[in-house]
Amino acid sequence: MTVLTTIEDLSVAFRQGTSSVTALDGINLTIKNGEQLAIIGESGSGKSTLALTLAGLLPASARQTGTIDWPGGPPIPGRDIGMVFQDPSASLDPVLTIGEQVAEGAVAHLGLGWKAAGLRARDLLARVQLPDPDSLLRAYPHQLSGGQRQRVAIAAAIAAGPRLLIADEATSALDTIVQAEIVTLLRSLVAEEGMTLLFITHDIALASSLADRIAVFRQAKLVEIGAAADITRQPREPYTASLLGAHIDLTTPPLVGARA
Repeated sequence: MTVLTTIEDLSVAFRQGTSSVTALDGINLTIKNGEQLAIIGESGSGKSTLALTLAGLLPASARQTGTIDWPGGPPIPGRDIGMVFQDPSASLDPVLTIGEQVAEGAVAHLGLGWKAAGLRARDLLARVQLPDPDSLLRAYPHQLSGGQRQRVAIAAAIAAGPRLLIADEATSALDTIVQAEIVTLLRSLVAEEGMTLLFITHDIALASSLADRIAVFRQAKLVEIGAAADITRQPREPYTASLLGAHIDLTTPPLVGARA
């Protein structure tokens, strides 16, 4: 695989009153084109800060050092990087229709008119396995279930055909069955489009079911990285072993029920 981005000695700190809090501390990481990389760790480990840094969404108050190199050229957020957040209710605009929200990325980044973008939005809603996409174009977020809203958020994130799709705790607000469905959907979409997937989660079982590689974060540092099978079978770090110990059986296939 070729390299999508190389991260060297990346540190990020946030001002907190008169002091600062380190969110990332000397991260070195290479992300490959077309791979599915899971970032796991407890709350506050720095995994979401990494996502925001890559997507160019850090607040102005953040202090960033180190380098992020993109061999294919600097990415344009929204076009080259799509992002799916934990809570689709917060990431979707309640006053815009589903069709408008999925189409706007194609209008902004692909140069499509609203009519053509609307047709693309309908196709994307079908691709994320939502029923009756023609009706959904005119619906509003509050009319959908949580799983359906997350599917809409995924459709919006891939509307411009990004190189990198970041899913930041995208399944943690959903029940177990819907989680499995969203993971299956993400896996199929990135395979079809040739996208790179950065899947951020605190759940090592979900990570192991999806990722080619797993990177383990703890207290702002990258403590372990390797092939998913190696990490789950023979972790080098006690912290990784403790994450594994929280799951009784990582080999049990996820349950798949009706679509969300």
